[in-house]
Amino acid sequence: MKLYYTPGACSMAVHIVLCELGLPHELVKVDLKSHTTESGDNFNTINPKGYVPTLQLNDGQRLTEVPAILNYLAEHLPEGGLLPPAGSLKRFRVQEWLAFIGSELHKSFGPLFRPDLNEEWKAALLANIEKRLAYLDNALTGQDYLTGSRFSVADAYLFTILNWAGPMHIDLSRWPSLLAFQKRVAARPAVEKAMRAEGLLH
Repeated sequence: MKLYYTPGACSMAVHIVLCELGLPHELVKVDLKSHTTESGDNFNTINPKGYVPTLQLNDGQRLTEVPAILNYLAEHLPEGGLLPPAGSLKRFRVQEWLAFIGSELHKSFGPLFRPDLNEEWKAALLANIEKRLAYLDNALTGQDYLTGSRFSVADAYLFTILNWAGPMHIDLSRWPSLLAFQKRVAARPAVEKAMRAEGLLH
């Protein structure tokens, strides 16, 4: 498999899961400003949406969108245990978290990276993000991961988005359970491997 990624972007959730499952993969770095790969290819011809992640499967087909790719990988190697059994309520809990992270957290953070963001809009976005972080902090109180004691694809996604808090000057220490979660996930060998490969750890 081949993962088109940008260091630290949402594609890191996919990278983490590839490492957690021990699946062989090739990394292709994408410059989202110029929409080119590190070899100079036009990324828009690879993914017309123009953003990462894109996962090229072994048969040449390409899959996009974080939740879809995470589900594909977890089902590709179910013995990896990153998704509960199909049809179980626990499986739908993971899907519930993936939807929440994607629609309520990821999409709220996204505009903060825009250079033309005005202060009023920024304040509104930050207020919304803080509400979501408080909700997550409460959900994580007393447990290691979003659905209990077992790491899932939803945790990889949440960890990736939480890493954007630092560049946005959001102090996670206000939410101790969330901060503990971030540190716990960061210490996982597969997470360290993915971050090091993306140049985020030295």
